[in-house]
Amino acid sequence: MPLVGIAKMAAESPKLEDKSRVSYLELPARSFIGACSGKRLIFDWTVNPYRGCEYGCRYCYARYTHEFMELTASDFETRIFAKQWDAGVFRREIRRIAPGDSVAFGTATDCYQPAERRYGLMRKMLEELPGRAEEWKLLVTTKSDLIGRDAELLARLARTNDVRVNMTVTTLDAGLARKMEPLAPRPALRLEAIRRLAGEGVTVGVGVSPILPRITDSEAHLDAIAGAAKAAGARTLWAQPLFLRDSAREVFLPWLEREFPELSGKYRGWYGREAYLDAPYGEWLKARIDTVRKRHGLGERSVAYRPPDWVGAAQMRLF
Repeated sequence: MPLVGIAKMAAESPKLEDKSRVSYLELPARSFIGACSGKRLIFDWTVNPYRGCEYGCRYCYARYTHEFMELTASDFETRIFAKQWDAGVFRREIRRIAPGDSVAFGTATDCYQPAERRYGLMRKMLEELPGRAEEWKLLVTTKSDLIGRDAELLARLARTNDVRVNMTVTTLDAGLARKMEPLAPRPALRLEAIRRLAGEGVTVGVGVSPILPRITDSEAHLDAIAGAAKAAGARTLWAQPLFLRDSAREVFLPWLEREFPELSGKYRGWYGREAYLDAPYGEWLKARIDTVRKRHGLGERSVAYRPPDWVGAAQMRLF
């Protein structure tokens, strides 16, 4: 069957550069800013400058987005697509955003991943945002310290808009982080980026997401993250438990078998039929996070972000 749509565009994308394990390709962009719709309308608009992410996080839910291009879950971290920049198109799309709307950057893939150092799409987009008082809610989710590069720019936008950065910190244990997120910046670098952003007056929160049951959900583990987040200048703390769609499961479960074989059977039981854990675990985790958050004087995240499910993500026009 001939390829069509985004799969055809991906197959015809010119190669920009090869690294030892990663290929960068340029994807013609139908749009840069996607309108949200579906049963969980969390944001009004989403922006994802890149498709795929080379951090290789074992738990990454977004791997399924490469399936839209007829690629595999493993291709997600080795074939990275940078959208072909067109300032004119981006400016026209900006005009669709109404005052007070929420615009979320990095809902599917990290907008400050290594490709950003080469192609600078996130920087170009932020520079195009108007300085007038739109009162937009601009949210950036990342686990990269590269966001510190744009601290002054984000602070300028924060003068006329509600700008919030969500920094993902799943653990302070550098060894465990390297296992879970092999090519992502060390936790200490993320905390340093929080300090830089907070020092510029940008509101920063920490997302302990995903929580891995029996691995990163102890009170001591969460308390250490909360204390470090507070010391770095974060104002909020939130968490979500691991969820596993099929594409994420095929990467995560073999990894778990290698690294935590004693938990493999439990996880296969918990996630054998459903992507999400049963409600009691979520309620237990929320109570634990609430206790830790209050202990360190951190607030809850004002926008209750939950990564999009299979249907919702398709409706969010991630391409």
